[in-house]
Parts: sequence; C-alpha cells; structure tokens
Amino acid sequence: MMATFKTHTIESAPVAAQPLLAGAKKSMGFVPNLFATMSEAPALLEGYTTLAGIFDKTNLSETERQIILMTNNRLNGCRYCMAAHTSISQMAGVEAEIIEALRSNTPIADEKLEALRTFAAVVNESRGWPSEEQVSAFLAAGYTQQSVLEVVLGTALKVMSNYTNHIAETALDSAFAVNEWTPEGETVA
Repeated sequence: MMATFKTHTIESAPVAAQPLLAGAKKSMGFVPNLFATMSEAPALLEGYTTLAGIFDKTNLSETERQIILMTNNRLNGCRYCMAAHTSISQMAGVEAEIIEALRSNTPIADEKLEALRTFAAVVNESRGWPSEEQVSAFLAAGYTQQSVLEVVLGTALKVMSNYTNHIAETALDSAFAVNEWTPEGETVA
C-alpha cells in the first residue's frame, strides 16, 4: 500500500504553493485535487501549472492539444486526468465524437486529427523514439517539425500529472465525476 498523500487546502499547503492554489480557485471556482496533492511539492505544482500555460501557447488548436493530452492519459491509465480532460474538452467545445474516440481508443474520423492521435501514442509508447517513417507520416498529414516537438511538450506535461495521480491515488473531484473513466478491461470499484 502506498503512503497516504495529503490533499491540501489553501491554508494547509506549504506557503510557496498557497498562491498557486488561490489562483486556481479564483480561475476555476475550486481547487482541483490534482493541484491540492501536487502542492505538497510546490516546485512540482509550479512546474505543472507553468508548463500547462506554455502548452496553451503552441500552434496547436485546443482540440489538438486535448488529443495529445487525452491520448497520453489513456496510455498511462490515468483515471483522474481522463475524467478531468473529458470535462475540459467538453467545456472547450471539442466535438463529442473526438472525445469519445479518445476515451475508447478508436480512430478519429478526421484524417489529420487521427494522425495526431496516432503520433502522440507513438511518442508515448516508444518513449520518444519514433521511427523515421512514423515522423514522416505525421509530417505528411500536414503537421510540422514544430508540431512534433509540441507533442513532446504535451507528453511531458502528462508525465507530471499522470504519475502524480498514480503515486498519490488522487481522488476524483466531484466536478469531473460525471466523466469517470476506467482503463480498458477494468471496472469501476
């Protein structure tokens, strides 16, 4: 059994994390349990929130960013992040068919977006060693070398959150519970 990790409140969090949690509450209306857990290590929380903001500045659309994030969540088996990013995608207007494809590991109808989903999976599964053919196929779908590296950025972001949730067994927030998800072959306990 893993050690129990604390889900901090703004007041119980280390001082360096308190402004980050307060900012999250102001912008989202609540402090997500992921942030409350990460706050135990303020540098992790700062790194994650900073990197998430940087990822939003890429040349990728919101839909494309969510494809990268949700593909990594699925491959890493992160229940918390799949539920959270399903909710985020819904609020951002990502098409329901795309969200469902990402949750169920089925192809996306749009060929370019499917190439992105496929390449994001390749980057994750190869641990950053895609073949020349896989990179060429991604570029042939209409993406650029910049896009290749932005997939790496999104993958790195998900390592931080997915691994934190695995280790800390982060409880799912009630705001995301409607989109609860379990990896293929598992059932909700």
